Amino acid sequence: MPKIGMEPLRRRALIDATISAIGERGSLDVTMSEIAGRAGVSSALAHHYFGAKDELLFATMRHILAELNIDTRRALRLAATPRQRVSAVVAVSFSDEQFQPEIIAAWLAFYVEAQKSTELRRLLRVYARRLNSNLMSGLTGILPRVEADRVAEATAALIDGLYIRRALKDGVPHAQTAIALIEDYLETKLSGRSLP
Repeated sequence: MPKIGMEPLRRRALIDATISAIGERGSLDVTMSEIAGRAGVSSALAHHYFGAKDELLFATMRHILAELNIDTRRALRLAATPRQRVSAVVAVSFSDEQFQPEIIAAWLAFYVEAQKSTELRRLLRVYARRLNSNLMSGLTGILPRVEADRVAEATAALIDGLYIRRALKDGVPHAQTAIALIEDYLETKLSGRSLP
C-alpha cells in the first residue's frame, strides 16, 4: 500500500477544517488561524500550503466540486437508461456524502461570496455547466433538445433551491423528500413519453 505524504494529508485536513468551520459559522467569515486550529496545524503552515485565506476557500470549493463530480460519474456509469441517468444525477445531489449540513452551508456561503469573487463565480459556472450536461445526458434520450434544455434548467433550479432552503433550515428537511419532489416534477414532464 503506497504511503501518502504529509503535505496532501495536511492540505486535506485544512480543507476539511474549512468545510467544518464554514458549516458551523454559516458563512465564509472564518480566519486562517481558526481553520488551522481545527486542522491541528499552525497558522504559518496553513499559509505555507495555501497562501491567503481566499486561496484556501478556492481550494475548498474545488474539492467539493471534485467530490461531487466523482460521485456523479460513478452513478452515471451504473445507469442503464436515459431516465436512470437523470435520476442518478438527482440522487447524487442528495446523497449522504453531498447533502450533509457542512457541505450545504458551504454551498450557500460560496454562492454568496461568488457575487464578489471572480474565481468562485467561475467555479460555480463550472458546476452549473456540469450539472446541466449530466442532466442532458439522460434527458436528450427522452425529450426533444429544446424541451430537454427546459427540463434540465428547471431540475437544476430545484436542486439548488432545495439546498438553499435546507441551508436556511426551512423547507424540505430530508434528502429523500427532496429527491421525491424532483422525481415528481420529472414524472410530470416525462409522463406519456416513451422511456428507453
